[in-house]
Amino acid sequence: MTDGPVVLGVDLGTSAIKVVAVGEDGAVVAGARCGYPTSRPEPEAAEQNPRDWWHALGAAVDRVAAVAEPRRWRGIGLSAMLPTLVELDAEGAPTGPAITWEDARAEEQATDLRDEFGDEALYRITGQRVDGRYLAPMHARLRKLGHIGATTAGAKDALFRELTGHLLTDPSTAAGSAAFDIEQGSWNAEIASAAGISALPEVAPAGTALPLTRVWRERWALPADLPVVLGAADSVLGAVGVGAVSHGDVGVIAGTSAIVLGISDQPTRDPAQRYLVTPLAGAGWGLEMDLLAMGSAFDAVAALFNLDGPAALLELAAGIPADQAPLFLPYLTPGEQGALWDPTLSGTLQGLRLGMGVGHIGRGLLTGIVVELRRCIDVLAATTGRSGPVRLGGGSAVSPLMWRDIADATGREVWVDPSVTDHSAIGAALFAAESLGTPIVRQSRPNVVEPRPDYHHWWTECLARHDDARRRAQGAR
Repeated sequence: MTDGPVVLGVDLGTSAIKVVAVGEDGAVVAGARCGYPTSRPEPEAAEQNPRDWWHALGAAVDRVAAVAEPRRWRGIGLSAMLPTLVELDAEGAPTGPAITWEDARAEEQATDLRDEFGDEALYRITGQRVDGRYLAPMHARLRKLGHIGATTAGAKDALFRELTGHLLTDPSTAAGSAAFDIEQGSWNAEIASAAGISALPEVAPAGTALPLTRVWRERWALPADLPVVLGAADSVLGAVGVGAVSHGDVGVIAGTSAIVLGISDQPTRDPAQRYLVTPLAGAGWGLEMDLLAMGSAFDAVAALFNLDGPAALLELAAGIPADQAPLFLPYLTPGEQGALWDPTLSGTLQGLRLGMGVGHIGRGLLTGIVVELRRCIDVLAATTGRSGPVRLGGGSAVSPLMWRDIADATGREVWVDPSVTDHSAIGAALFAAESLGTPIVRQSRPNVVEPRPDYHHWWTECLARHDDARRRAQGAR
């Protein structure tokens, strides 16, 4: 065990909080994750108790502290799922459950916002394609029910307040509200008012640092001046964690959902609104598409067949050639926020035959997800004018079959380091170190998967088959 300084990265994710300690050489010295439940009290609901977050935070950091002693800590950086709503009372405490990005109950309120301002105007101002999974419509739904607080905040805003006692948000997290003007760098009062929002956190640079509160310092016997860096959204810092930092780079963070983020030096809007425009933690912009079907879809299908998780499903899928699998439209959440952006999409399985087994279904699901990843990556290449390697990370990106499929489907190299999975937490630590004046250069040796040109045409035809099946399924409704 080395005795050098470390910076902690904390990522408040959809199913678990992840904490890593990164040394000055870029190595992950220690890591831990601790899960929490999601309550689904009615159809399309997805709620979490912030108290469960704080309990998980303490437990995960305790485990890291057992390996990387607190005397070595130089700072803490933050990342969190986006968008997730936390209503706060006048004292800054949550007034009820957090409404996570998986919750789809605010479509009516999102439609009201789109009708009032227009899709194009909302996209131009906020950089977002607004649906019911944004904070503004979520808040409007709670307001109708009489369940709002004094301040409307995001998950990372609440995390920063828990650790520092101060409520602040950064531009990338603010973008998930659908009430933030991304180029002005400030809240849009008209949109906020239309959603019934009375107060929002102050917007500060992502590199803003404040000291850890006494309660948390005493838990680990830390000095009074240990800084907590505000950080950014999980998509933004996940890209940092996999090394996607320059114009044209593409990072894919495969977790419960899959974040596909292209780095751009300009906030270029897409005329077809196929991607979101998100401020990065530093200079530049993220062109972002979020596939709702990724780890959650693998989990659901594995559970359906009583398998021991997604790894078991993908192991069975690896024995099935892609052209022998049924066609699986993977929109199980339901809806999609990738390049298609359609909340009405639902999962569809076609072409089942006698003799097929679980592996065939798993192979079809993986193929459907890779088709959507290719769709997103192609859009980013056309926008930025670059087609470099796809930098892949995240807890759902552990299958070599997935790496090979993405390389063949996109015609691009895939770079992946399967030894680490918590890339948003790693990105939070790297960004915090840079913000504190002690930058860390992470030396990783990724696996490089070369595309096989002979397979690219098959994937092009596969995408066309999926599009045809999707249109037929929509026409049948």
